Amino acid sequence: MPKFTGETVDQAIELGLSTLKRSKGEVEIKILDEGKKGFLGIGRKEAVVVVESLEAIVKVEEEVSVEEPVVELEETKEESRTEQNQTEELVNLSDDEAVTALAVYLTDITRDLGAPAMVKVSRTKERIMFSLESDKKGLLIGKHGKLLNAIQYLAQVYIHRIAKNRLSIVVNVGDYRERREAIIKRLAKQTLRTVRESEQPVFLEPMPAFERKQVHSLLAGESDIATHSEGNEPHRYLVVELKK
Repeated sequence: MPKFTGETVDQAIELGLSTLKRSKGEVEIKILDEGKKGFLGIGRKEAVVVVESLEAIVKVEEEVSVEEPVVELEETKEESRTEQNQTEELVNLSDDEAVTALAVYLTDITRDLGAPAMVKVSRTKERIMFSLESDKKGLLIGKHGKLLNAIQYLAQVYIHRIAKNRLSIVVNVGDYRERREAIIKRLAKQTLRTVRESEQPVFLEPMPAFERKQVHSLLAGESDIATHSEGNEPHRYLVVELKK
């Protein structure tokens, strides 16, 4: 485990983040020693922390190795912003009308990304699932699902803007979300063990709202554990810690 030291805990953490080139939401932090200031330099002891990338703790299954079309995605986001005036005319659509409009929107996004997809819609009690069927699944998913999560974010913003009712949606490609759910369960167990052993909070990687809700639900029955979200979408992440 990579250990980092500093005059204070914060300095040690910052050193670890800069060395690993990660944000707090992408690592697990353990404080091994808070250090001591000492008196006139005598007895001073540096703080020691472990900063470890979550990718090293829970091995995420990688999709087909492709380069994410960052430029195209940014262009799609820009187009999404310029479409605001047009979608204002669609505000207060019924659930069915909003779902149809979003399916068309997702079709346009996937075409612009160079991975045209057929959109299939299914419903559960909790949410509406939009499954993207494409010959270029790896392209739409991106490394560790980052591109798919970006599409998910755009879709959620879009439907919140046009639908009369607040609808919870999930965008999926193949069985990625199902496999990701299994990973989330393993991550929740590992995080629970780490928090109890270290007695320090753990900052999880940024996740879509429904994945954060999954972790909340998985840990809700643990009487000594508290969870809450921090940050802004689409980089909002979960903090798991012992109850105070």
